[in-house]
Amino acid sequence: MSRGPAVRAADPLLRRVARGGAVNMAGAVVGAVLNLALVIAVARGFDQHTAGVLFAATSVFLIVATVANLGTSNGIVYFVARLRTLGAAGQAPRVLRLAFGPVLAVSAASGAAMFALAGQVAEVIGAPGAVAYVRILAVFLPFAVFTDAALASTRAFHDMRATALVDRVGRPMAQLALIGGVALTGSAGLLTVAWAGPYLPAAAVAWFWLRRILRADARTPPSADRADTGGRTGREPPPSVRSPRSAEEEVTARGFWGFSLPRSVASIAQLGNQRLGIVLVAALQGAVEAAVFTAATRFFAVGQFATQAIQLAAQPRLAELLAVDDRRGANTLYQSATVWLICLTWPLFLPMIVYAPLVMGLFGDDYTRGADVLVVICAAQLTAAALGMGDLVLTMAGRTSWNLVDNLLALAANVALCLALVGQIGAMGAAFGWLAAIAARKLLPLVQLSAALGLHPFSRRWLLAMGVCLVWFGAVPLACAAMLGTGWLSLTAALAAGGAGYLATLWRLRGVLEPQLLGTAFLRRPAQPARESTKH
Repeated sequence: MSRGPAVRAADPLLRRVARGGAVNMAGAVVGAVLNLALVIAVARGFDQHTAGVLFAATSVFLIVATVANLGTSNGIVYFVARLRTLGAAGQAPRVLRLAFGPVLAVSAASGAAMFALAGQVAEVIGAPGAVAYVRILAVFLPFAVFTDAALASTRAFHDMRATALVDRVGRPMAQLALIGGVALTGSAGLLTVAWAGPYLPAAAVAWFWLRRILRADARTPPSADRADTGGRTGREPPPSVRSPRSAEEEVTARGFWGFSLPRSVASIAQLGNQRLGIVLVAALQGAVEAAVFTAATRFFAVGQFATQAIQLAAQPRLAELLAVDDRRGANTLYQSATVWLICLTWPLFLPMIVYAPLVMGLFGDDYTRGADVLVVICAAQLTAAALGMGDLVLTMAGRTSWNLVDNLLALAANVALCLALVGQIGAMGAAFGWLAAIAARKLLPLVQLSAALGLHPFSRRWLLAMGVCLVWFGAVPLACAAMLGTGWLSLTAALAAGGAGYLATLWRLRGVLEPQLLGTAFLRRPAQPARESTKH
């Protein structure tokens, strides 16, 4: 496929977004390693009961933080990206003011409520002695919420470095160092301080980074902001992109919160699908079983970092494309991102299914009984990657109410299965609940996007990517396990042979995969008016 003049014309944007994508991916890799090491440090440095209590308490913390965020992270990216595309970038500071005032107030109130109700929270997670844990976490809650909103604001201006350096690398590195020090002292009382403390400096750095971006943006004249092709500016889109309402585009409080609040509830449900299982397992089966389930699900977090790296790069671009109804561009981006989700996550989860007992042994011998849980979690993540990021596309298309319903249905399926199965089969019941939630959250947007907008993640490249992954990270590990057993030597041989073959195959197929992937698809600016871009 010829890349043509259009791609060459987009070179300034190409370099800009490619740098952001590279930073995201580097941060994702480092963050994945650090977060996995963090869980291993807790699992090996403390007994299973202490580890389970910490995991359950921090799960409550993250759920409450998501509630207090009010959906502003998605709202900021959505509205700021739209305003900049439609030539109304001067209203971006107003969007930030609309978001940050309520978020700061609600996060402070949520922290105070969590502190006051620490005893009841500790009872819910099945650890009455964890009152001090919950109160320490409550103190740091506003800083975590503010950090998330501030970093989302930097991404809205296409600056991915803050998220990568602060949230993916800096904070987990500080947590790992502090928890490692606490483990050496043997003082479990300081464990929660070590986990939550880094949110304070992270909030300060995020704030200063955002202020620097806003000052630079205010000093930049429209003619200097060359974010479009053909030398046009991001603040003043070309005539073919302007909508009739571009000049008077204004974001009201009602409009902002009408978008953000449904997304807030959807985010709560989404995080509930990830974390509520830990809380329910702790409440129904005890902290030890919760520790095993948490350890198995942490490998999901490793894959999630790669997924988020792609989503964070795609999110503002999707908002811009869909703002001018460029469905063909949005569909190209949707399909390309799905191929990369498969290429980046399937090589991680396929070998884990083959070597599940060995991998769970990283947390200690007492955790190997969670191998079956890991297999189910990996199957859920393979499904999630193959079905793409439809929930994000739906949100950037403005269908937050649809996204809300999808996530609530997924959460209901998760909770129902957890309540029915956890009491009988422990952590495996929560794993099946997770699988059901993933299936619901991915299949529903798939149907909705196809019916309403004609968007879907499937292509010939989609089949090709899955086939390549299955050969090199499915068949090769199975062959190595059959010949060499399921020890570390076998896993090393499988990863070495599979990785070498995989990279060689991707290089061989670069002419098929590369032109449509994280290049022109992510960088292509809307070039047609809304009425002309709906046919594809």
